[in-house]
Amino acid sequence: MSRAAFLDRDGVLNELVWFEEAGIVDSPFHEDQMRLMPGAAEAVRRFRAAGYQVVVVSNQPAVAKGHCSRQRLDRITRRLHELLDREGARLDAVYYCLHHPEARSPEFRTVCDCRKPRPGLLLRAAAERGLDLRESVMVGDSITDVQAGNAAGCRTVLLGRFRCDLCHHLEENGCQPDWILPSVLEAARFVTAKEDDVHALAH
Repeated sequence: MSRAAFLDRDGVLNELVWFEEAGIVDSPFHEDQMRLMPGAAEAVRRFRAAGYQVVVVSNQPAVAKGHCSRQRLDRITRRLHELLDREGARLDAVYYCLHHPEARSPEFRTVCDCRKPRPGLLLRAAAERGLDLRESVMVGDSITDVQAGNAAGCRTVLLGRFRCDLCHHLEENGCQPDWILPSVLEAARFVTAKEDDVHALAH
């Protein structure tokens, strides 16, 4: 079986967008708003060079909330692929949850198994792509990413700076990442270097 680096999308691979009129920070709602996070392409290259499939697993309720169409979301995803391709980085697969319990459209208004913190996206990817979840790692910038990774049986990386309030928040939500690191590139460097050390010791 293969293994995967499961990556959240927004705030991990691409920058979040400030929508001044609404006073919120959210996912890109248009392909022109798609910008890679610093080091994102290198992180993807590092994971793939170390034998990981790189699989995006992301809650994307923008369609359900009426922020963009399915066609627009497809164009945003293609733009992400294009930006990574320019830097020699390739994603193996992208899995989205489009549902939201308060969706405008009944088609997407449901409590599902794929919306993180539930592990449905990871379980589906593992079943379809022959992945060993115990050897895989989930990298995200929110507690729901850690919870989904924990529930799927993966190692987990929470992106951010370790703070006392973050520690309390993690405890309150009953989850614990294996590592807290500042960026997806640092996550890729750390995880792959750690395995290089294990490989060296084995030989």
